[in-house]
Order: sequence, then C-alpha cells, then structure tokens
Amino acid sequence: MENLTVVLNKPKHPGNIGSVARCAKNMGISRVIVINPLNIDREKIEQLSTHFALDVVEKIQYFDRLDQALAPFQYVVGTTGRSGDTSLKRSMIYPRKMAEEIIGISQNNKVALVFGPEDRGLTNKELMYCDLLVKIPTSDDLRSINLSHAVMIICYEIFTACSEETSVFTQKLATVAETEAMYDHLKGMFLRIGFIKAQNPDYWMTNVRRFFARTTLLARDVKIIRGICHQVDLYGREKVP
Repeated sequence: MENLTVVLNKPKHPGNIGSVARCAKNMGISRVIVINPLNIDREKIEQLSTHFALDVVEKIQYFDRLDQALAPFQYVVGTTGRSGDTSLKRSMIYPRKMAEEIIGISQNNKVALVFGPEDRGLTNKELMYCDLLVKIPTSDDLRSINLSHAVMIICYEIFTACSEETSVFTQKLATVAETEAMYDHLKGMFLRIGFIKAQNPDYWMTNVRRFFARTTLLARDVKIIRGICHQVDLYGREKVP
C-alpha cells in the first residue's frame, strides 16, 4: 500500500478532500494528491478528515495540472462511470479484478489511483494517461457515488487483495513522463514520414496508444523505442539532398 497514491482531479468540495484523506488512511494509504481544486477550505477539510487523518491532510500535495502530478508514476488507474470502451486504451474492469492486477504491479512501481470531479468524472483526454480503467458497478436506481465512497471501494479492494499471499510481481515500469515523451517522439517521427495526418495528429495517435496499452512498457522498452525513433530521424536527415 505504501506505493499507492490517491489522486483527486479538480474536486469541487473541500469536505470531500477531507473525507478521502480519512478513507485513504483507513486502508493504509498515506499519500493524497489534489489537482486544481475549486475550494481549499482548510477548516472543512480537517473537519471531515477528523483528527485521525490530519497527518494525511498535512502531506497532501497540490498541483495545477494532472500531467505534472502523474509524471513520476509508473502505473495509473483511472476511475470512470462510463459503460463500454472509451476508445482510448482498453475496456473497463471492476474493482476486484483491478485489485488483483495492482498487487503485483505495486510491489516495484508507484501507482496512482485517479478520481475525477464529482459532477462529471475524468474526461477522455485525462483518461488517456491511464493504464487501466475501472468502473464501480451500481444499482440502476442510483448510479452516482459520492467521491469519498468511490475512493473507499477502490482502496478497500486493493487492501483486501494485498492481505492475500501472491507470487506475482511486475518489474519496474516506465513512468508517465517517460511514456508521454515516447509518444511525443513517435508522433514527430510519424508526421515526418507521413504515417499519420498532420490534421489533428493526436486523434491518429489514439490508435498508437491503444496498441502499446496491450502490454506494460518497462523503462528499457521506452528507451529502445525512442532509440529507434532517433535512428530513423538520423537516417532521414542523411538522405535529404
């Protein structure tokens, strides 16, 4: 659990930040990151966290942008209430299955558990950073879940899975910063060789992201791919008359 961090993207209510801090501590998670909150009323945050989780509140890191916050993480789990495939990386799974995958990955990698704003959740662009998408099943009578409740459900499933013996471990993966730099490098190379269209290149890169999302990229894998891009660039420049 020490390699897990709860990430709240643009939360609207300070009370939810406090409640999430308490939920995180209940499940053995001490790190919370908050991106661009609408309201940082410290009194309300502390009131909902109670004195039991004040140490977690004191250590909350605040960022202006999601990509900055996720840069050092090797694996990102995004929560969404949508049904079916988001056409970004992969189809969604439920929390219990997600927890089974996380216990091996979190042994050697920093994992971010990302939650969107209370009213709309994570956007397609924000979900693009995620390696795994998870959906919490609910009754048709009431689909929406309070932010802190969603955090508790996800963290509980991981906490329970971590208490069971496992021999599955994942090697150190590439960070978000490394993979995003790789995608930028690939996009530049693809544009130069005419593999993707110059109009809206990020749209064409979606399929590339989906392709690489079928596996987990190690740091050395990213270096190899970027090395290939570099050599292609060199070859292209040498061939230009």
